[in-house]
Parts: sequence; C-alpha cells; structure tokens
Amino acid sequence: MSLVIEQLSKYYPDGTVALADISFEVPPGQFCVILGRSGAGKSTLLKCINGLAIPSEGRVMVDDVELTPRTLRHIRPHIGMIHQSFNLVPRASVATNVLAGALPAISTPRAMLGLFPKILRDKACALIADIGLGEEHLRRRVADLSGGQQQRVGIARAFMLNPAYVLADEPVASLDPQTSVDILELLEREAKESGTTVLCSLHQIDLALRFADRIIALRAGRILFDGTPEMLTRSQLDQIYETRQPAPCPAAQEVGA
Repeated sequence: MSLVIEQLSKYYPDGTVALADISFEVPPGQFCVILGRSGAGKSTLLKCINGLAIPSEGRVMVDDVELTPRTLRHIRPHIGMIHQSFNLVPRASVATNVLAGALPAISTPRAMLGLFPKILRDKACALIADIGLGEEHLRRRVADLSGGQQQRVGIARAFMLNPAYVLADEPVASLDPQTSVDILELLEREAKESGTTVLCSLHQIDLALRFADRIIALRAGRILFDGTPEMLTRSQLDQIYETRQPAPCPAAQEVGA
C-alpha cells in the first residue's frame, strides 16, 4: 500500500499555476521531504493530498482509494497533519489539544462534551510523555508553552489515530535552528516507531539533507528533482533555488568532513 500522486495540477482563477503535472509514489515508511523555496507549491501539494484543496487535474490515491469528497471522510483518519503555525487552541490544555487528533474517530456530540474513550485518553497521555512533556503539562494551557513545545504537541496530535501517513507543512519554519533539529528528530522517531510514512515540506537545505530518505524538489509547481539526498548536486540546488550562490550539498559535506 502506498500514496500515489498521478498527473496532479492545481490552477487558480487568476491564472496562477500552483502545481503542474506532478506524479510520484511514496512507499510505506519513507521519510520524504518536499523541498523548495517559498511559493514553489509545497503547501498546495500537501493540501491536495489531505483534501483541503481540490486538484484541477489528476488524482491522489491513498492505499488504492482515490481521494474525492465522497471518500475523504474515510481517508482522513489515516492522515495526520502537522502545521507550520501549530494550529492549536491556545486557551485549551495540552491534553485537550492532543485529543483533538482523535476527532475523526468519535461522534460530534461526544467530542463537544469531551467524552473521549479511556483508550484514547490513555493514548494521549502516552504520546505526551513520548514527546518529552511531563505530567505537569497535561492541564497547562498551550498558550503558556514555548514554540518548540507547541510543535511537540502538534506532533502528538498528528499521531493520535496511528495514521499511516503524516503530512508536515513547514513544521520548523518559525523555530530556531536547534529546536528545528529537535522537532525533526522527534518526528522521525515517532514515524519509525509506528511505521508511518512522512511527507514533510521544508525550505532548509541542510535539514532536508540530514533527515530525508528521499527528496522531491519543486520549483514553480514542477518537479525538478526526485531522488536520495546523496544524488542532489550543487547545480540542481542552484536550479531549485534559482541562484548562483554556493549552496551546501552532500558532496561538499563529505569533502569538508
């Protein structure tokens, strides 16, 4: 079973081409980084995969089921989402925000009353411990946490239903370099422990080279590169970022080592 993108395109009424004929397949368990500068189409691609945007052409296949408005309700519980801006409820507690990841699995009335089954409450507590927050954080308001801690909560929420896929949209864009590494290490660890496939959009070259099993690089909505980090050359990076300035690459790192 895998995630398959077939000839995906996304156009907007003003003529903007966000994606143009994108095709690729992501096998189970892969940590795939979608690399590119701002405006390359990374976020639009992830939105098409989780049903937040409707493709103009092409299709998304999740475990042999085409993603459509009719199938979205069935597919969405299998896809976790991690957002750049955390997308948490600031006044709610850490535990409540993590439990929100289970909303697709329970009825609306039970969710509104906070009547989550014990198995889900236990799962939330276990995930909060896994992401490095203590019991004292369970009832703490998310607004009182640091940015790195908030993104840890976002990761725990994404894994609440043991999703087959997690989409991370620029999850470290607003974090400092060391916290960014910590968050991606956490995401990588959680994904490996659960066998989850990850699609993570980034614009930081060094982080993509460090964490990706595979890199798919976009520019102006088109794929310019698809391969392992070791295959990515300096000239390809210059094309992706439309610059002649020196950029780090695997070969350069090996020479420096």
